[in-house]
Amino acid sequence: MPTVILTGLPVPGSPLADELRSLGFEVRPAAGPQDAAAALAGVPADQRVAVVDTAFVGHVHALRLALTDPRFDACAVTGALSVQAGAREALDKAVATEGAAGTGPYADRLAAAVEAAGTTVQRPELGSLVAVVPADADERAAASAAVAAVDEEAVRLRSAVKSRDGFFTTFCVSPYSRYIARWCARRGLTPNQVTTASLITALIAAGCAATGERWGYVAAGVLLIVSFVLDCTDGQLARYSLQYSTMGAWLDATFDRAKEYSFYAGLALGAARGGDDVWGLALGAMILMTCRHVVDFSFNEANHDATANTSPTAALSDRLDSVGWTVWVRRMIILPIGERWAMIAVLTALTTPRIVFYALIAGCAFGALYTTAGRVLRSLTRTARRTDRAAQALADLADSGPLAELQARLLRGRAGSFGSVYVAALGTVLMTGAALYLPFGDPRLIAVAVIYVMTAGLAVAAPLKGALDWLIPPLFRAAEYVTVLALAAKADVPGALPAAFGLIAAVAYHHYDTVYRIRGGTGAPPHWLVRTIGGHEGRVLLTAVLAAVLADRASDFPVALTALAVFVALVVLVESIRFWVSSGAPAVHDEGEPA
Repeated sequence: MPTVILTGLPVPGSPLADELRSLGFEVRPAAGPQDAAAALAGVPADQRVAVVDTAFVGHVHALRLALTDPRFDACAVTGALSVQAGAREALDKAVATEGAAGTGPYADRLAAAVEAAGTTVQRPELGSLVAVVPADADERAAASAAVAAVDEEAVRLRSAVKSRDGFFTTFCVSPYSRYIARWCARRGLTPNQVTTASLITALIAAGCAATGERWGYVAAGVLLIVSFVLDCTDGQLARYSLQYSTMGAWLDATFDRAKEYSFYAGLALGAARGGDDVWGLALGAMILMTCRHVVDFSFNEANHDATANTSPTAALSDRLDSVGWTVWVRRMIILPIGERWAMIAVLTALTTPRIVFYALIAGCAFGALYTTAGRVLRSLTRTARRTDRAAQALADLADSGPLAELQARLLRGRAGSFGSVYVAALGTVLMTGAALYLPFGDPRLIAVAVIYVMTAGLAVAAPLKGALDWLIPPLFRAAEYVTVLALAAKADVPGALPAAFGLIAAVAYHHYDTVYRIRGGTGAPPHWLVRTIGGHEGRVLLTAVLAAVLADRASDFPVALTALAVFVALVVLVESIRFWVSSGAPAVHDEGEPA
């Protein structure tokens, strides 16, 4: 159980001790700094410990924000400081030295000393919430009146909703899903349980769609909306009750993709029952969505900590943000997750899977072109110097295997004269063009794949600090995914496209997992994993070889793709699960869900 050290003389009638106990803390009184030091020494170093001034007046949620958020090693508001194991040494030093000496509340002096020692102290935005340490009875009465004047529960509910979200989510889901989140919190449900319920609901929806019957499509559409409401609720529950966790980060980061792509598969199975083969469309939609997300991730990582960032395009966007309706229009036209799921649900209930995929591909293609064009313009018109960290993130997102690494090592000293993104674009065009043009099993495709391997190595031989180098990861994703799709379609045998769907789903999971690890601050997956599954260039070459070897036995091609998919999925999932349930994973709840 976490411990709070309540410092100072008791204040008659103060509810503070009971409020702290309601937050799950064991309360230990300490009349002065020496007593606080003794009490602190009795708290195990691996437990959360807080220091709160007995004269504190404020909202319980202000204390909750400062004392219970698991994402930060140290967090404080006026009169209250909380540290976890990572900042305990800094707190011990502050208590033991004169660094905490001076005037003002003891907790505030400790927070200043901890921060001065180099430990970041998070100070949450309180808005209208109150957190003060009054100096006399008059100030205390005024503070109590300020607390009473604010509807704390209303503030807490508002803060549970993302400040920036899509139109459908903001106006059609969040107005009531926040109350579902509160209902869950009051019954002891966790965000992970709600996330799992959302996944199960989406899988049932996919099963209903797979029946191929109209009732199944209607039920699937309704259940998909329910799944999305639960998907919004889990994040709101995490923010409402500050239940952030490593497992929650993994579940929230991956289940959205699993739900959406499983639903695509359900629609394809349902269409097949009605005699319509739309597996190619389902695979195309998944490829388009994944590549679009990689564009988002790569651009954001490339500019995460760029210096001297200026762009007329960005300035225009900032000016448009001041015109409210343009903000919503620009959010809607990129078909973010809320609008996308609503469209899929309605069209599933009222039309056919083929129409669903046509609309999905058209809408997502427009959104992808719009966002990518804007980011290319920003990159070409801005003056920015990218950091080594950004270059490394792009290199990790590139997913280069041993073959590309060998090429990069051989060319490293001479790579500066080449434009990395243009080399990657050339390799992508050659590879996808050959896969789409050449007949299935044509041995010339192997030669093109070898050229692709060479260009892949050349593209990453130099640090990826060019203006457009963030395009390299999505180019590689497009080359690999489109090659697999084209070869599976050209094989023209039963099961080839579903097997390709499974393979790309497994590889896409690896790419999403890489993104969320980087965003969590823990770096890319271990390099042995990337080498084991071959890297993007190794898988492209292997797929081309399999197509050539099995040219006369095309019926075996789906078996080969399935075996490769199972191998990749097992290796990636085992390592991913090991990481996300380990103590080394970041304790975050994702706030940057891709569109």
